[in-house]
Amino acid sequence: MAHQRRHPLRDILDLQDRMNRVFEESLRDTGLSRLPGHCVPPVDVFEDDEVMYIRAELPGVKREDIVLDFSDGVITISGTKPFAHDSQKENYHMIERQYGSFRRSFSLSYPVDTSKVRAKFESGVLEVSFPKVEDRSTRRIPINER
Repeated sequence: MAHQRRHPLRDILDLQDRMNRVFEESLRDTGLSRLPGHCVPPVDVFEDDEVMYIRAELPGVKREDIVLDFSDGVITISGTKPFAHDSQKENYHMIERQYGSFRRSFSLSYPVDTSKVRAKFESGVLEVSFPKVEDRSTRRIPINER
């Protein structure tokens, strides 16, 4: 079994992601995330040896209403899930589905090849793939005298 080298920055980013998930789950449990006009789509973040993936469930959202921004190793998924109703005469007794604007940001724990990032939207699921940088070798920098 090969020995994997630990990266302190990755450990910190993993801890931050776990804390964000705990906070989001606590909001979801109390119903605070269901405030009118706010939506928190569920997301899976996972990886294999070559690629990191983010999958977000966005049923009822049109592709053109989704915005993906990638900057400084952080991917942000934002957009709007409209509240659609058939008639002004409807009297709702319960609304459990979430509607409104959403914004989720994730720090990537590996360097990725930004020129090869791909996104697809199919059957209400957005999948973004981030190929990892192949050459992760350390480069020694010479120190010059004055």
